[in-house]
Amino acid sequence: MTYEKPTEKQLKQYADITIEIGANLQKNQELVINSDVEQAYFARILAKSAYEHGASKVSMIWRDELFTHLRYQNESVESASKIEQFKIDERNYATEKNAATITILSDDPELFTDIQSDFLAECSKQKNIAFEKYYEFVMKDGIRWNLIAVPSLNWAKKISPDLSDEQAVNRLWYLIFKTMRLDTSDPVKAWKDHQADLHKKSDKLNAYQFKTLHYTNSLGTDLYVGLPKDYLFQGCGEEALDGITFTANMPTEEIFSAPDKYNVNGKVFASLPLFYNGVRIENFGFEFKDGKIIDFWAEKGYDVLSKLLDTDEGSRYLGEVALVQYDSPIRNLETLFYETLFDENASCHLAIGEAYPSCIKGGTDLSREELDERGLNYSLEHVDFMVGTKDLDIDGILPDGKIVPVFRKGGFCF
Repeated sequence: MTYEKPTEKQLKQYADITIEIGANLQKNQELVINSDVEQAYFARILAKSAYEHGASKVSMIWRDELFTHLRYQNESVESASKIEQFKIDERNYATEKNAATITILSDDPELFTDIQSDFLAECSKQKNIAFEKYYEFVMKDGIRWNLIAVPSLNWAKKISPDLSDEQAVNRLWYLIFKTMRLDTSDPVKAWKDHQADLHKKSDKLNAYQFKTLHYTNSLGTDLYVGLPKDYLFQGCGEEALDGITFTANMPTEEIFSAPDKYNVNGKVFASLPLFYNGVRIENFGFEFKDGKIIDFWAEKGYDVLSKLLDTDEGSRYLGEVALVQYDSPIRNLETLFYETLFDENASCHLAIGEAYPSCIKGGTDLSREELDERGLNYSLEHVDFMVGTKDLDIDGILPDGKIVPVFRKGGFCF
């Protein structure tokens, strides 16, 4: 199969749906775009679309992953991990102006494999500390935010190593457009229909108010995940504090909530590799007792995984539980994307680290201490890992002990 280069019309359509469905940019609102310099051409297309939708101002935050790699190779960890104040101010600008934000993902998934795990862990930790105010505001949906992806050559070649450079990039564009429903006659309608379907599933789960979800599959997963009282499953359309809905991840196939951090027990085996800090972690899993990870294993990337779990107290607890139909558009592409934005939407997943306060009733009004009392985790980290398989079963256990099938053979029972 020959893959065609995306047309200007397709790129504009991608930008428009990101502005309309993703960030849901309002007239006279500011927009902040976070992009690698390699994707500047598409960032400008996004900016043009934003102005056409009435943006009062568009600002760019530029990053350069190849330059970052160069810094990591040549600077001390103290120097490389230091986040300058102007970069912190740049991030906080969006929260101060109630600007919508769009981040373009395009990184090489294994760029930092040659960098020591201690070095990477310290750089990641210091970045999370520096941007803590911004991340906390985002986790509370204080602003409307959105993640999308644009191909880079290194990422595309990782997915399609046997294709020419041009064909690899074109193929990745083709895959992204399919996951974004841009191959339909009316992508906006397709997204709204998709949102409605996921909202129905969320409403069903919220009505049950399960005490626990029990996961089992042939990999060896046997995990009980407690849910907090008054939990809320949501997905494909969240409500920001200003009352306006947005879609944080595009593409997305998940409905998600927060677990009770103190009520997770058993073992779970990852079903797909995890790419964290530019390093591949493979064939890994965790054992939980009373919510805390008490043991873990990994055939590849063990040291990086260990450093992740040692970030802070909260990085040994769960912050998210997400359900994704195995028979989903992304899974059916039979492609490992090497990017969590896509791979998590091909599989049920869990997340180590911080929980979204919006996942319980009234959560966005609670303090960190009050959230902890309700069972919601806090951490500098939030890292998704995939657990879904074609034989995954999930039972919902009600407060009276009654069992309700939620998943059978990787799919919803309703």
